[in-house]
Amino acid sequence: MSGVDELKAEIKKLSAKAMNMKMNLHDLSEELPVNWTTIMTVAQETYDAYAALEAARKRLKELEAA
Repeated sequence: MSGVDELKAEIKKLSAKAMNMKMNLHDLSEELPVNWTTIMTVAQETYDAYAALEAARKRLKELEAA
């Protein structure tokens, strides 16, 4: 598997994780005020998932341009 193919596979996994975190954040918001103390943790995990996805997409774009 080439570096581009491996990165595409990683992006697919990161995208699934980011979507899952988005749903977790959404579910949490619907249940408020229950579990309100977990807002910052879930939000940070969601942020981190999307940041990792964006970084991987940027790397892919750079590899494809090279």
